[in-house]
Amino acid sequence: MKKWITCGCAVLAISLLLTGCGKEIEVKNGSKVAVSTKDEKFTATEYYNKIKEDNIATLIDMIDTTLLEKKYKSTDDEKKYVEDQINQIKTYYGSDENTYQTVLKSYFGVETEKELKTKLQLEYKRQQAVSDYIKENLNENDIKNYYENNISGEIKASHILIAVNVASDASEEEKKTAEEKALKKAQNIIKKLNDGEDFATLAKKNSDDEGTASKGGDLDYFDPADMVVEFSEAAKALKVDEYTKEPVKTQYGYHIILKTGEKEKPKQEEVEDEIREALKEQKLSADSTLFYQTLVSWREQNEISWNDSTLKKAYDDYMNRLIENASK
Repeated sequence: MKKWITCGCAVLAISLLLTGCGKEIEVKNGSKVAVSTKDEKFTATEYYNKIKEDNIATLIDMIDTTLLEKKYKSTDDEKKYVEDQINQIKTYYGSDENTYQTVLKSYFGVETEKELKTKLQLEYKRQQAVSDYIKENLNENDIKNYYENNISGEIKASHILIAVNVASDASEEEKKTAEEKALKKAQNIIKKLNDGEDFATLAKKNSDDEGTASKGGDLDYFDPADMVVEFSEAAKALKVDEYTKEPVKTQYGYHIILKTGEKEKPKQEEVEDEIREALKEQKLSADSTLFYQTLVSWREQNEISWNDSTLKKAYDDYMNRLIENASK
């Protein structure tokens, strides 16, 4: 970043030299002379040709900042993101000022916290642009399939949780024994349900979920997406007034689930924003290079024209390196 700032200042200085000093402009090989020594003259063109490949990241930042600030105004969420990132850095590396300054230079390529904030603000806006671009360009069939397979109405259910009670430092044998004990207890409760015993009564007597046991295991209505996958899938598969015939294992233990109600499934247009957000997250999680590939597509959408073939090649090489590194 120090190099980038230095280059920017140098370009400004050259501009001032060429236009603001009141001197007659010297020319060398058809180009304006920017700096002279006793024996040599250096043109702005020579300087430009020297720095343009090495400082392509600076140019990309300039382009993105200009484009992004037109569409994405700074918000409280952005401010909080930047503050949280800086606080995490300080927490991780300690509060010593010398260490902090070293980290800024070594890991983030900046000289000051102000420069780091600028860099983080740009990154936040890039994330917004990538998110919006992916959501806006989703395949309509993917949206429809997600709606059909993943969206359902709210479900009302009760459950009995049998926790696996074992110490955190237990041996593998002790953990296995505790698992078997919990599973057997859950299976015995299902046998009692099969024999006609009351679900709520069994929940009050046996459930390890302290928040619902006293209510007969009643969870009220919930969005299946808010539950762990194993639980929500089992609940969706049940008919109303039906309970699971086998214990459902989750990270919390073994559940017996009784479905007591289900609301009508919302229309696709009512949940389309939610679907697009979910599909976007799926795609970014599945492909570590998608963030950078999307930035390339987003810039193309903004019709960036490269009038210098060397700059265009430097840009392509730079983005390809980022994509390659992200894939590793």
